[in-house]
Amino acid sequence: MAEPARLTRARRVADLLDEAVTLPVVGSVGLDGLIGLLPVVGDWAMAIPSLYVVYQGYRLGLRKRTVAWMLLLLLVETVAGSVPIVGDALDIAWNANQRNVARIERHVDTA
Repeated sequence: MAEPARLTRARRVADLLDEAVTLPVVGSVGLDGLIGLLPVVGDWAMAIPSLYVVYQGYRLGLRKRTVAWMLLLLLVETVAGSVPIVGDALDIAWNANQRNVARIERHVDTA
């Protein structure tokens, strides 16, 4: 698969997970924030599609250090999101998937 296709897929997944719906007052919320409202199970279930974004970065040749950082961001979002109320707010605001796609884009732009 070509680089643009991998990057496009990673962007689509990140958009779906972090910015799928625009709500009044709150702003953009994705499936990660909405399903993450389910205590514990929701956050851990959303970690699986979030790993797809990291996987695409890995396949595009990101350095191991960068992939490890992306996994750390995802872990922080997943663990912190498991905390009721405060974690849910963090989950909506943190947007780890968008941050990870930005890392992939920087890598692709410099390659």
